[in-house]
Amino acid sequence: MVSAGRTRKVLIIVENLPVPFDRRVLQEACALRDAGYLVSVICPKGKGYENNYENYEGIHIYRHSLPLEANSAFGYLIEYLSALIWQFILAWKVLLTRGFDVIHACNPPDNIFMIGGVFKLFGKKFLFDHHDINPELYEAKFNKQDIFYKIMLALERWTFRMADVSIATNESYKKIAIERGRMDPQKVYVVRSGPNLERLKILPPKMHVKNNRQFLVGYVGVMGKQEGIDHLLKAAHHIIHNMGRSDIHFGLVGGGTELQEMKAYANELKISEYVTFTGRVPDQEMLEILNTSDVCVNPDIANEMNDKSTMNKIMEYMALGKPIVQYNLTEGKYSAQEASLYADKNDIVDLAQKIVELLDNPELRKKMGEFGRNRIENELEWQYEVPRLLSAYDALWK
Repeated sequence: MVSAGRTRKVLIIVENLPVPFDRRVLQEACALRDAGYLVSVICPKGKGYENNYENYEGIHIYRHSLPLEANSAFGYLIEYLSALIWQFILAWKVLLTRGFDVIHACNPPDNIFMIGGVFKLFGKKFLFDHHDINPELYEAKFNKQDIFYKIMLALERWTFRMADVSIATNESYKKIAIERGRMDPQKVYVVRSGPNLERLKILPPKMHVKNNRQFLVGYVGVMGKQEGIDHLLKAAHHIIHNMGRSDIHFGLVGGGTELQEMKAYANELKISEYVTFTGRVPDQEMLEILNTSDVCVNPDIANEMNDKSTMNKIMEYMALGKPIVQYNLTEGKYSAQEASLYADKNDIVDLAQKIVELLDNPELRKKMGEFGRNRIENELEWQYEVPRLLSAYDALWK
């Protein structure tokens, strides 16, 4: 909590998604605002978030353009350099107008420490909010450990060295901060991305989204290579063509660089009439599809990145009382526990069979859905993470 003597000011910098679309960053910003901090945010523009400036419920958001949505190593280099330049310019603008005492840097990428280092010369604090493990993310995207992978490791190491305090989204990330980043364990705080139940409301199903079929399998998330959308489509192919189940529809919510490629792949697999790709949609449409879903799927491929990462989609499914099917991954299993069935790692046939097993067992679906909802309500909702976030900020001023 901010002391009565002086109001502290925070500048959050995020490059991955626009705010308020980035739910974790928005929840952090609102929690800090409610605790008495003055909060500014620098982020990229995105669909529906094109304004250069917006006062969002007392949070001052400054947005910049990006030259492209990258999907190659060279493209990411251009995107990140452009974002870094804009972040530096806008940080000076915020400093000279609203001011800030701390830069709260959200990765990816791990280059915002350069801005933090400059402003530390002026007595500002630097807090690192570790959203993604970028070396593993690079390996998952490009399937290699080349010079760029080593650069990712170096950037991560320098980020941790610059940080006065680090926030980890789970215990796996905390371990990386301590072991690979060599941070003092007393300066690393676990703040999970708990869902907000005021946003994720349980609503009556909208049967039209099932496309006149008995069952709906739901997915929400990014359409990228490491998200395993191709695994989900292959599982759908097995369910439809090999298991003979024409009574199942698949609703996939989300945008990303691989969206058009995945649409083409569904057509290639001859399942396009059984799959709806919505692209990025407003919350209401997303909630309609997920609330109508009988089973929700997290098809993240089993690799180092996904094994150590907490996926927001899992807890969003649980918040809506939906049973889940996913691969057997460390952090996914920690989050869902008995709310999920776990397929053998990267076994598409087993993924398909687990989906059908759940669809054919309504009592098990109900039991798993209730377990997941109760776990969110009593343990994982965002309200339980706010005190941990504020404790990390208290440590900045000690």
